[in-house]
Amino acid sequence: MGLNPIAGLTGKALSTLQVALIVAPAFILFGYNQAGIGGLLTLSDWVKTFPEIDTVHATGADKSAKSTLQGFIVATFVVGAIVGSLLCSWAGERFGRRKCIFAAGICCLIGAVLEAASFGLAQFIVGRVLVGIAIGTLSSIVPVWQSETAGSSNRGRHVVLDGLFICVGYVLESWINFGFYQFHDGPVTWRPSIAIGIIFSVVLICSVYLFPESPRWLLLKSRRSEAAHAIAILRGLPEDSMEVQAEIGGIELSLEDSAKSGMKFADMFTMGEDKLLYRFLLCMLLQFYQQMSGSNLISVYVPILFEQNLGMSPQLSKVLAAGAMTFKFLSSFVAFFTIDRFGRRALFITSGAGMCACMVALAITTSMPKDNTAAQIAAGCFIYLFNFFVPIGFLGANFLYCTEVAPLRLRMTMSSLSTANHWLWNFVVIMVTPVAISTIKWQYYIVFAVIAGTVPIAVFLFFPETMGRNLEEIDLLFRDSESIWQTVRLARKRPIAMPQEFARGEGKNGGAEHAEKEEEAIAVQKPQQQ
Repeated sequence: MGLNPIAGLTGKALSTLQVALIVAPAFILFGYNQAGIGGLLTLSDWVKTFPEIDTVHATGADKSAKSTLQGFIVATFVVGAIVGSLLCSWAGERFGRRKCIFAAGICCLIGAVLEAASFGLAQFIVGRVLVGIAIGTLSSIVPVWQSETAGSSNRGRHVVLDGLFICVGYVLESWINFGFYQFHDGPVTWRPSIAIGIIFSVVLICSVYLFPESPRWLLLKSRRSEAAHAIAILRGLPEDSMEVQAEIGGIELSLEDSAKSGMKFADMFTMGEDKLLYRFLLCMLLQFYQQMSGSNLISVYVPILFEQNLGMSPQLSKVLAAGAMTFKFLSSFVAFFTIDRFGRRALFITSGAGMCACMVALAITTSMPKDNTAAQIAAGCFIYLFNFFVPIGFLGANFLYCTEVAPLRLRMTMSSLSTANHWLWNFVVIMVTPVAISTIKWQYYIVFAVIAGTVPIAVFLFFPETMGRNLEEIDLLFRDSESIWQTVRLARKRPIAMPQEFARGEGKNGGAEHAEKEEEAIAVQKPQQQ
């Protein structure tokens, strides 16, 4: 059968266009809006417009109260994101991946307009919540759509790009804020920087229907011919080719197995043959680590950390903050080139250990007097170094892993709930940070250091490697392991199966039998070699 290419493109070229027009704007909006308010809180026109959260001219108990309210206003974005993530667990399965992305783009556009045009706190809060709902939806649905449309060999690179584009959002926000800050006073110092995000919403809205729907969602809705056509376009192959039919067969087998088991929402809180609770907790723990290791603290409040925590001038603080975000963006390429070479586990362990070390160093350097120039320089260096370690494992790879370990029938639900958990802890950090910086100060970093220090241990014991395996094979890996303590070991021993095995229905036990046969063959070959 002939293909009907989109914009004349199929296969890798189409995937590249998908990244450019959907993934890039979606996650640039994520980074741009998440970090967008932190650098505006001390601007003179901002505090005139919103005197209720003016912490610059407040003192004593009044400053403490306004700091709490300020944290809440910044966190309303996260409240919206939690709502958006949770909505995806229903809307993503009911309406499909593309419709959810389109709706999120519209919501983000309206919210950004309300924010940029705000002359009162109530209007700003409404706009902030709408933008949050949009970003929560995009952060849940886009990684699922990516993982379900990308091939197993390059799925890691595809999804880890999410983190790279989040960093692009951070970088744009930092330098744009710094650029408009040069006007010193007036609405121009903050309104245009918020409004610029509208551009990415428009790109998203206009582009999403150029690309095929998730073939796994189409098969879930019994639309086989559309699914086959989508896979053919995504892989650049004829619909009747062996590779396309093998992939269709593998997905259908996975759906058939999960249908026989009667998999439903409540099953996520039970173990059973599929070990759903174990898989769900892996997703929840990973997103908890992403926030509570200090990533969001540095991303959102880095200008405040330089200015209030380290005692630097506003001008220098904004330059250093923009530089830190630029360095974070450049560091994101480490994960892009290593995620499908060294695997997910190696990146998580390296990232966790590095973040822990940096937080310990920050606690030590910020405990010293502000007139200690050497300590200030060291603290600034460790903020930059922290931004090197974060994107290695926890700015894209975490979203990827959650979509990989979730079963097909519950993938959208698990992804939505784990992403909502990500935003929940994001809310905690944003709410607590303004108060913590002014009260417990350097001891605040110790909390993040302790949590980050547990990352390598948890990953080593409980997180199996998923690199190179298709999503259906990962499903079988959990099903075939005897216990949660054996899953990591089984992943090390079991070779990667070929797609044809799943199409013939050999996947469930075939992978284990294949592993046993290989071990037997190796045992026979060793004496012969000697």
